[in-house]
Amino acid sequence: MRGERSVKKRVLYILGVFFVSMLSCSEDEGSDTGDGDGVVEAIYVEEVVLSAEDLTTDLVREIAVTILPEDADDQSLTWSVSDTQVAEVSSQGVLTAKQNGQVIVTAVAADQGTVEGKVTLNITSVAAEMGNTINVSTQAELEAAFDAVEPGDMILLAGGTYDMSSRIRIKDSGTEEKMIIVKADPEATERPVLDYSQMSEGSSNQGILLEGDYWHFKGFDIKGAGDNGMQVKGSKNIIEFCAFYENSDTGLQLDGGASDNLILNCDSYFNADSSLENADGFAAKLTVGSGNKFVGCRAWQNLDDGWDGYLRDNDNVKTTYENCWAFKNGFLKDGTEGAGDGNGFKTGGSDGKDLKHHAVYSNCIAVGNTHDGFDHNSNRGAVIIYNAGAYDNGTNYNFSSTNSLASLTIKNSVVVGSVGSISAASKDISHNSWDTSVASADDYESLDIDWLSSARQADGSLPDVAFMKLKSTSALIDAGTDVSLPFNGTAPDLGPFEN
Repeated sequence: MRGERSVKKRVLYILGVFFVSMLSCSEDEGSDTGDGDGVVEAIYVEEVVLSAEDLTTDLVREIAVTILPEDADDQSLTWSVSDTQVAEVSSQGVLTAKQNGQVIVTAVAADQGTVEGKVTLNITSVAAEMGNTINVSTQAELEAAFDAVEPGDMILLAGGTYDMSSRIRIKDSGTEEKMIIVKADPEATERPVLDYSQMSEGSSNQGILLEGDYWHFKGFDIKGAGDNGMQVKGSKNIIEFCAFYENSDTGLQLDGGASDNLILNCDSYFNADSSLENADGFAAKLTVGSGNKFVGCRAWQNLDDGWDGYLRDNDNVKTTYENCWAFKNGFLKDGTEGAGDGNGFKTGGSDGKDLKHHAVYSNCIAVGNTHDGFDHNSNRGAVIIYNAGAYDNGTNYNFSSTNSLASLTIKNSVVVGSVGSISAASKDISHNSWDTSVASADDYESLDIDWLSSARQADGSLPDVAFMKLKSTSALIDAGTDVSLPFNGTAPDLGPFEN
């Protein structure tokens, strides 16, 4: 009996050791490379895509997140912002605005701590600690308000037409904490229009000359001025959801050292001068400073260019353009072709053909312009173009080898038709429609340029249009390369709109 019990104990001991050994082996295999049968590999996050609209009226915005692959094991994120004085973000990706400005939101995948997504947001919705609110409905009241206003005050424009006879010159400034706000009364049933049509053409006859800093203009029109509709020589101003048309020079011009201004969701069209030379839609030109930014703006049927970056005296400045549309420039209001240059985006140029105007264009469109879509004009700076669309211009790209750019980068962009000239001293050009496949009308829902002048949305953002939207069958989908702009799918699409 004692011998039988001894044998039984030994058999049980051996079975126990075997069982523990098998468990240990199984655990080792599970933490290995995952090649064995029945072993589950860890699925890590490969891509984080963030998207959100600018905060133009709201103070809080939830950031939309796409995590790829969708079945990643750990989908938790660590959130941060580039400037906590401008905004803060919660652990759930909810952004709260604290002051007007620009902020970069970053989300990092927690599983390996290396994959991140970014989105840049402009905040213009924060009202400073309010001072006085001044209501106006006539030119006299408006002029008196500009004389009396102080940092933190707000001027509210009643709806309707203001018969303006003389230029308004603004020398005073707000502060970073207390901007001076001039905007349409939100209760108005019609848009305020400052009509300078009775003003004669002349170099001192701007509608508004802004020499101060920290002003925020929003939601009204300037038409018929004898020179620029608005000329900005100050810095750190915001011009939002305004329209400039039928002026005798450029609709909105930045010069005189103007720097770090944000031009957001503005339109400029039908501007024409008697000299047939100077009336652009927008211009950051001549003695302009650096750091100015155009976002969501449109320029069409201006006698000269949609955007003009020609420099004089100032050198080595930089201007940024995001989601801007330049179309049918060079044509007049009645549809006939004028005698101006007719370029969509004139990147620079100078009298001595030696000045550098650095420019970055992302998701911009240049179509139907009488001459060049994107134009060199002796600019000696660095130009970067991402996800652009060019079609039906006299020449789609005109970056010549004479007085060439220092560098030219073009990626993820499309041209329907011939490309034109893309020369520069240094080039980084790849993943464009002419590199991978030829873009044609079959790739798009529509190539009807008239879509682009559709009415803006209620908050001033660009209209949702069918123009240059890719069909689901297009080979241009996922044909691009990552340039740190948001995209869906495995890679960015080619052109200004992501499928």
